[in-house]
Amino acid sequence: MCKHVLNAQVSIRAPCCRKWFDCAECHQETADHDLMQSFEMTFICKKCKKAFRKDSREFEDADEYCPHCDNHFVLDAKTPQAQLQVEGEDIRKDARMIKDERVRVEEDRSIFNVKDASDRLG
Repeated sequence: MCKHVLNAQVSIRAPCCRKWFDCAECHQETADHDLMQSFEMTFICKKCKKAFRKDSREFEDADEYCPHCDNHFVLDAKTPQAQLQVEGEDIRKDARMIKDERVRVEEDRSIFNVKDASDRLG
């Protein structure tokens, strides 16, 4: 799981050390060498777990999808950002705070009603 790109859809194989990384920053943190640049890139889709290659010189709009499962892997990267926000209590946790405002309709009395059976049978 990449901590730099939160919505990474593919893993990329580094051509220099032949190891799989989610992003270039992950390679830079773990490897003791710089990332070698190449036009031929090898990916593994995280949805279908199948490998495929793409040439970055001939990259088209159709190449933004996995050729095996059509997973859209070219997305705007969501990076973690520090935030301060106030969180309130979730009302769904404690249902005792919610009162049922619906009105119950009184059922018609009949001889087949089980609730009144003891009064009618004598």
